[in-house]
Amino acid sequence: MTVDSPMSSWRLLRIAAGVELLSLAVLLVNLATVHWSAVSSLIGPAHGCAYLFVIVLTARLSRATTRMRLTALIPAIGGLLVLRNGRGQMFPKPNGG
Repeated sequence: MTVDSPMSSWRLLRIAAGVELLSLAVLLVNLATVHWSAVSSLIGPAHGCAYLFVIVLTARLSRATTRMRLTALIPAIGGLLVLRNGRGQMFPKPNGG
């Protein structure tokens, strides 16, 4: 898969945002229940990497607005908010309709 096409960039951003949110959920459930350090050691860095991927992928989007770039900096839900703000760019409305 090439990163040149805009659709693949949005797809990568969607994956990174999902991993970021899912990893945060796992970390919070682990913290609220058994608090296994092995889970924190494994999922914590994955969550951090997903967060950084969201920021970098958003910054590299050619049509990303300043608002979208700043929204990507919000931990945990920034990627999902960027996807929500960029919906019109991912799926533009057809002309004349």
